[in-house]
Amino acid sequence: MYSLAQCTPDISDVACNLCLESAITEFSDCCRQKEKATRASSLLPSCNVQYGLTLFYNKTAGEVSRSKPSPLPPRDSGKGKSSSQKIIYIIVPTVGFLVLLSTFCYCILRRKARMKPYLLKDQKDKSKARTMNSLQYDMSTIEAATDNFSDANMIGVGGFGSVYKGTLANGQQIAVKRLSSSKQGAEEFKNEVALVAKLQHRNLVRLLGFCVEREERMLIYEFVPKKILDCFLFGLPLFNLKLSPKDTYMLWIKLLLMDIDTEKQKQLDWPTRLKIVKGTASGLLYLHTDLRLKIVHRDLKPSNILLDEDMNPKISDFGMARIVEENHNLEYTKKIVG
Repeated sequence: MYSLAQCTPDISDVACNLCLESAITEFSDCCRQKEKATRASSLLPSCNVQYGLTLFYNKTAGEVSRSKPSPLPPRDSGKGKSSSQKIIYIIVPTVGFLVLLSTFCYCILRRKARMKPYLLKDQKDKSKARTMNSLQYDMSTIEAATDNFSDANMIGVGGFGSVYKGTLANGQQIAVKRLSSSKQGAEEFKNEVALVAKLQHRNLVRLLGFCVEREERMLIYEFVPKKILDCFLFGLPLFNLKLSPKDTYMLWIKLLLMDIDTEKQKQLDWPTRLKIVKGTASGLLYLHTDLRLKIVHRDLKPSNILLDEDMNPKISDFGMARIVEENHNLEYTKKIVG
């Protein structure tokens, strides 16, 4: 006996089972009246059931027809479309926000890069202003320290002016160099002072500050107790001074009235002389090699070398010094100085 049961491919498995059950029920009611029939069938809109005593269908086709029908694509495609739209609604604003944020950050960084040179310059200017303010002395302070530049406090006279000993209100002793003339403007003078004030070496006289007021320009140095090397070598600090005969005579009289000990020459034994030479050379080496901007003194002489209590030399008077750039190895000078 052969049988065949089929469902249309547009219904689900559950609907197919229900349809086949209905077909079999109808088929049973019908076949009771035809007991001697050799073939019977029950046909419904969505399924059918057939049987026969002989093969009435293609066996291969029957095997294929009995195979499970391929699942149909889901009817409700609206949900997939809705999900895609949700994804688009989420991704597009996120990407747009990231693009705007990246653009904003790029603009900020670019603006900072452009402003960096100006900010650095402004910081340097502020730092320089603070440095200059810390170095500048009032005229009233200097006048009080030197007793209004009294002759009793004058300790030296040079080509660029007079040097006075002074005492500040806190008891610190200073040496005030009162410049007689200067071709530099106020800003150039302050720039040079700021540079020299940064020099820190045991064989250089330390610059404490300056004073610029009206036509006056003064440099304030640390006070060195001993006198200049000139006094120890020649007895009087008149070596290589360019003074008129009248000024020289008056200076001689003033110095003779002062306590000048010619026995100081005897203090310069050979170990002390070697110590002075080495210290002076060490100070020059610092000026020539250890600074970013090299400084050439151009006026090194015994009258510009001071001696402290331990006979250590200190180079002073940078009035003729010339600043040379770091990679500048050649310099031309046409004017005789020093």
